[in-house]
Amino acid sequence: MLKKLFSHTAIYGLAPQIPRIVSIFTLPIITKYLTEIDFGIYGVITAVAGGVAVLGNLGLNVILSNSFFKNPGQYKWGWRQIYGFLMLWNYPFAILLGILLYFFIPVEASENALYIILLNVLPVVFFGPTMVLGNMYYQLKQQPTQIAVRSIIAGILGIVLNVYFIAVLKLGYMGWFLSGCISTMLVQVSYWWPLNKKLGIKPIFNFKWRYIRNSLKIALPTVPHYYSSYLLDISDRAVMKIVGVNTGDIGKYNAAYTVANIVQKIGVAAGKAVSPMLYQTYKDNDEYSARKLIFILQIIFLCMTFILSIWLKEIFMFLIKNEELAQVYPLGIIIIMAYNYRPMYLGANNRLFYHEKTKVLLKVTFIAGFMNLLLNLALIKYFGYQVAAYTTFAALMYMGYAGYFLKDYKQTETLNYYPLLWLFLTILLTVISCYFVEVNYIFKIAITVLLLLLSVILLKRYR
Repeated sequence: MLKKLFSHTAIYGLAPQIPRIVSIFTLPIITKYLTEIDFGIYGVITAVAGGVAVLGNLGLNVILSNSFFKNPGQYKWGWRQIYGFLMLWNYPFAILLGILLYFFIPVEASENALYIILLNVLPVVFFGPTMVLGNMYYQLKQQPTQIAVRSIIAGILGIVLNVYFIAVLKLGYMGWFLSGCISTMLVQVSYWWPLNKKLGIKPIFNFKWRYIRNSLKIALPTVPHYYSSYLLDISDRAVMKIVGVNTGDIGKYNAAYTVANIVQKIGVAAGKAVSPMLYQTYKDNDEYSARKLIFILQIIFLCMTFILSIWLKEIFMFLIKNEELAQVYPLGIIIIMAYNYRPMYLGANNRLFYHEKTKVLLKVTFIAGFMNLLLNLALIKYFGYQVAAYTTFAALMYMGYAGYFLKDYKQTETLNYYPLLWLFLTILLTVISCYFVEVNYIFKIAITVLLLLLSVILLKRYR
């Protein structure tokens, strides 16, 4: 199981991140042709698009995964009906997305408003649900290579297009939208043949409304849960636009996410790798293995984020060839360390998902997201855009650990996961990293080597 965790996390996390890692090294090339205004426009648009993305599948992911495990002989019948329903739902969803984008496009990008809307809507209209079901199938079958290969090919294409559109054609922020649209649609189309022809999972448009209604009763309460990820990860940029923060400052904040975005994606990938394993341990009543998986992930994340944080000043100086943007590394540290919430979050919330206690998730995820939104609305206007990094950290810590104190979770708990100890350690390492980022190279190298050795020892213990 430990070997599978590492290998699948590497495939889910590292393989799709290969293009992202390569794209980081293209930053010195493209940032010469980008300004904080470009970063700001891109940040606002992605924030708005992310705000409604959760409505694309209406939370039906939980039905797809539960039917796969609980009804392995009949799951395709249910998947086909959900497939057909989502294909029809896509059209009103695309209209909603287009309208929202129209009202939030910054004035600096007004001349390209129609193109921005089209480039964001096209991937939704064409084959959107196909990718959802295809991705879910290979994840649950624990065949991460199928997902990783698609991600790598599309990612590399996106990088090439980014450099071409931004550095060669000098299209600025439009280069991101063009490359994103093309690469996303490529991935979506690649799932159509294996899903529809090879596996026989074709959409049923004459679906049973009773089945869809019963599925939505379980799925819709998870929408606020999934929506919380948006409220925590990117809503702050939309709030900045609402309260009047200038586009340049939004761009600086967006640049602070340069490395944190990769950490966040690795967290999502680790969740994809570990979730099927956790479901299997729950099914087998193997609680010790479940806890071991979470502890291993937490150790890995703490070491990875701390090392990245103490070197973030140098990383930004190397990657971002824009002196003003490169100075936001202190905010980057807070955001990177915030994503240490992910492993412990998986430990509590996957158990709640497995037992279909979806309504109680509102007490964790949606409250965390709503708290972040309210704090941003109240504080950004008076303390500046920088405060958003600290509100995000606080909200993510709540989301990662609050689940362990819910009554519904305690009814299913058999082992202590020591949530307060992990929370204290995360906060302590965050404070330390804010000071160590300014020390000399020799000291940083010594800390890095020592921490890697310590992590190896701890991982061997849990092996």
